[in-house]
Amino acid sequence: MALSNIRLALLLLLGPSLSAAALADGAADTKPHDDSYVVQPGDLLNVTVWKEQELQGEVLVRPDGGLSFPLAGEIEAAGHTVEDIRRAIQSHLSKYIPDPVVTVAVKAANGSRIFVLGKVNKPGDFLLNRPLDVMQALSLAGGATPYANVNGIRILRREGAHQVVLRFRYDDVQRGRELTQNILLRSGDTVVVP
Repeated sequence: MALSNIRLALLLLLGPSLSAAALADGAADTKPHDDSYVVQPGDLLNVTVWKEQELQGEVLVRPDGGLSFPLAGEIEAAGHTVEDIRRAIQSHLSKYIPDPVVTVAVKAANGSRIFVLGKVNKPGDFLLNRPLDVMQALSLAGGATPYANVNGIRILRREGAHQVVLRFRYDDVQRGRELTQNILLRSGDTVVVP
């Protein structure tokens, strides 16, 4: 299949969300889609370049959020979707390889973690590999101990350089009231049970 036919097939498969210009130059949309996975430091990605045996392998996203890939150099990965990273690598490789076809997949989402601390039976960090709310996180941590202040639970969340504190009253949620406080947790959130 000719390369122009491959591009046409990709456009038909991906629909209007990917323009021909974006496909041609590898331009990255830096804003993730609502349900697209956002890559985190610690994630393991599998990157392959079609018909280029030397350009295939697993790549670890470093703690600084970057990754290194042969010929593409340094790519900022954390905070971007897999599609953003694929386009960035493709754009960098196009300087050396005519019309590279790049595939990026998340092999292990090790970077998305939440933390549950304080008076719970099993405090620690937990992999956030699916949507998880506060009640579910408390369950993963084995529930609160008998002396815990379950109505004083706080969720610590980083938003840029600032930290936000969200309140959680276990008794209210357990009784079916104030359910809006049983929020979905984000990577890096810390649930503190005093």
